[in-house]
Amino acid sequence: MRYNRVTGAVVDELKTIVGPKNVFLDAEKLEAYSHDETNKEEYGHMPEVVVTPTTTQEIAAIVKLANRELIPITPRGAGSGLSGGAIPIYGGILLSVEKMNKVLDIDYGNMMITAEAGIVTNDINALIKEKGLFYAGYPMSVETCYLGGNIAENAGGGRAVKYGVTGRYVMAMELITPTGEVVQLGGKLTKDVTGYDLKQLIVGSEGTLGIVSHATIKLTGLPTAKSNLLVLFNTPKDAIDVVPVIMAKGTIPTSMEFMDRLSVQTCCEYLNESLPYQQAGAMLLLEFDGTNQDQVELAAEEVGDLCMENGAIEVYVADNYTTQERIWSVRRNIAEAFKVVSPIQSLEDIVVPIASIPDIIPELERISKQFDIKIPCYGHAGDGNLHATLVKNPTHSMEHWHEMMPIALRELYAVTKRLGGKISGEHGIGLKRKKYMLENMDPVELGLMQAIKRAWDPNNIMNPGKIFDLES
Repeated sequence: MRYNRVTGAVVDELKTIVGPKNVFLDAEKLEAYSHDETNKEEYGHMPEVVVTPTTTQEIAAIVKLANRELIPITPRGAGSGLSGGAIPIYGGILLSVEKMNKVLDIDYGNMMITAEAGIVTNDINALIKEKGLFYAGYPMSVETCYLGGNIAENAGGGRAVKYGVTGRYVMAMELITPTGEVVQLGGKLTKDVTGYDLKQLIVGSEGTLGIVSHATIKLTGLPTAKSNLLVLFNTPKDAIDVVPVIMAKGTIPTSMEFMDRLSVQTCCEYLNESLPYQQAGAMLLLEFDGTNQDQVELAAEEVGDLCMENGAIEVYVADNYTTQERIWSVRRNIAEAFKVVSPIQSLEDIVVPIASIPDIIPELERISKQFDIKIPCYGHAGDGNLHATLVKNPTHSMEHWHEMMPIALRELYAVTKRLGGKISGEHGIGLKRKKYMLENMDPVELGLMQAIKRAWDPNNIMNPGKIFDLES
């Protein structure tokens, strides 16, 4: 695709739209917007200009300018993504919603909140906690991510087993289309089948079909009781085998996290922590919540007994804040631990049907041996979303890694597809996984997606080059 450069005249017009203080051109500031949480040396790309609008009207004007001048525009939230979705690979205009962080309405009668796209997800919960409510669809990066980014990625996390992901809670949104029109989608409605559900098309579209300026999010009752179990198993297969058994019994945990031995050992060393992991080949971290502590603890006890009946070595109960934080800290910091120990890696988030989870573990072991790399595996066992991370062998050269890694990824994705899974459960396709879409998606399905993109974005200026490419 051929795009035009950002000229001095375009910069002047951007300054007229948003004000000079909201337009950045110097290299030092641009560099901060050139990457997300993926490897910036591999995926990073500098924007030509960064703009930080503060109103819907400003966003619309910028998008219309980009269309008129055929300049690509890349929407950006907090930059905490793991797929390269907010990287301006064609340069152009990077539009950050960071200054649009206001709460517009808290409707306690309908249990909904309307906030701008740049609000930090955790700030929503801080505002409504005193009313006994919370936004349940947040991911694990709750303290850094923005609401707009959550919507763009349909972000999920460890609590998705019970509460679901972002899309379940998005009731309405204000969208600036790729041609600069402003439209209100959805409403404060529990039911709505009035035509196509366009808001759900936007959820998970990774900023390729428009920019969300604000959204209305459904709230739910804040649980006041909590209990956690740390369950040890001899092997990863033993741990994974018990997941469908637990789910079939009807007591749905809030979270059901899987960690293999390598993940736990590495993170404990990173945190200078000590857990009873030495004899365990894998662990399940289970959380239960509700409004009655006795009932929550009873549910945890029943599931703990079920685990022991199905091959667990030991069950440890964490029923107070200190012990809960201790074990959850290990799960939350696994990715950071591996960055320190082995910074060259490919963090994946494959997803398979829950019943197929036991079948993926031996395949990961096979791929690990085949390519002489480590593949620590951890993630959200309760919904089949596993972070099978390819970690570079320190004895291999970078040249070998770059040659080997795509082959190993193709093998991983092929196994995932064969088991009825998909190549991403929550991180998205973005730039990082784009080339694998052709190999892992029905061509008809991909063609339908491309047709929607062409219809909505005729000049292909809205976050181009993400998810899939379009022929020019």
